[in-house]
Amino acid sequence: MTTNDNKLIAKTYRSLQQQICKQLETADGKAAFTTDHWEKEIGEGDTMVLQDGDAIEKAAVNFSAVSGTVSDTMRKALHIEEGDSYFATGISSIIHPKNPHAPITHMNVRYFQLGSGKAWFGGGIDLTPHYVNKKEAAWFHRELKKVCDRFDENYYPNYKKWADDYFFLPHRDETRGIGGIFFDHQDGSDEKFAQLLAFTGALAEAYPSIYTELLNKNRNRLFSEKEKQWQHLRRGRYVEFNLLYDRGTKFGLESGGRVESIFLSMPPLASWAYHFQPEKNSPEEETQRLLKKDIDWLNA
Repeated sequence: MTTNDNKLIAKTYRSLQQQICKQLETADGKAAFTTDHWEKEIGEGDTMVLQDGDAIEKAAVNFSAVSGTVSDTMRKALHIEEGDSYFATGISSIIHPKNPHAPITHMNVRYFQLGSGKAWFGGGIDLTPHYVNKKEAAWFHRELKKVCDRFDENYYPNYKKWADDYFFLPHRDETRGIGGIFFDHQDGSDEKFAQLLAFTGALAEAYPSIYTELLNKNRNRLFSEKEKQWQHLRRGRYVEFNLLYDRGTKFGLESGGRVESIFLSMPPLASWAYHFQPEKNSPEEETQRLLKKDIDWLNA
């Protein structure tokens, strides 16, 4: 890959970031994104944040393009076996809704290149409902499958399994949500470069439309204080995953990235209750029961 390829990818992802923000502003109908352009020794980026909207409590869409020397800690954390320098660019987004019946969602697409010439793409989209709705979960997975099938019919089953294994909290023995798709270290060589760039772009384009559908179905539903408290507990699990296991968080910190942007995925409010157990036969217990790997959501 060349410097021009890197510039092309960064330009493509930056444009997608702007597109996503416009769609989410329209979906919320009240709040607008603010843009915080940052520059550091390793590169630059735009952190875009929407807060206290009509339906969205907090949304963030980050873009960055950075480069530097591969540190020993980065090499270990990212399983890098060759190359002393790197270039990385991508966009990541998180949405925390106000209504506990609307889900949290996350999307990330990224490109990573080593000085040796080895390059790869990664990313995915996943959904973390506070209350699992089987019909909505099935619809979400079908929409992801449609995007995947445009490029390779093996993508969805392979990347769905990968998401189940990745978005998992082993210390809780539960998944973060209902998964989605996740992939990493997908060969970005000349042969696959164009397809994977197009695929990551298609995922980023589908992301706001998919979420808007789910948000609009649930944004005006009535909820109780008990349901709001459950939302905060589920957000706590989200925080646990991001701090303990998320690769993007680890890369950002290990590479000397901008801390404010790295931690934007955190919810505005979250809580932890000692040894909390949902009531028997409650919606909360049903959701807890469904936080498992290898559920066939397409046919739920």
